[in-house]
Amino acid sequence: QVQLVESGGGSVQSGGSLRLSCAASGYTYYMACMAWFRQPLGMERERVANIDRVGSTSYADSVKGRFAISQDNAKNTLYLQMNSLEPEDTAMYYCAATFGSCWGDFGYWGQGTQVTVSS
Repeated sequence: QVQLVESGGGSVQSGGSLRLSCAASGYTYYMACMAWFRQPLGMERERVANIDRVGSTSYADSVKGRFAISQDNAKNTLYLQMNSLEPEDTAMYYCAATFGSCWGDFGYWGQGTQVTVSS
């Protein structure tokens, strides 16, 4: 089992920055991939970025060049640095982890942290 707890959300103006954190505990040694997803109110959840055990990353086109995913294995913490935020980035952001491929299902999820960007 893996437990994930997000933090760092909040309200910012357009153009601002936020850094989300996700603290992992439990069988973190077996995690092969971690990711950030987001879900705007009333819309479907989408993958924002993911990072695998060796540090390879992938991003949604909508956030490329603005967001950066990283991990501190010593602290078992995942980060999402979000720059040049836009109102369209407003959503609940979730941290997720899987013991399998980054392109399979994620079995472990955090409770989410809200990000609100005002124009």
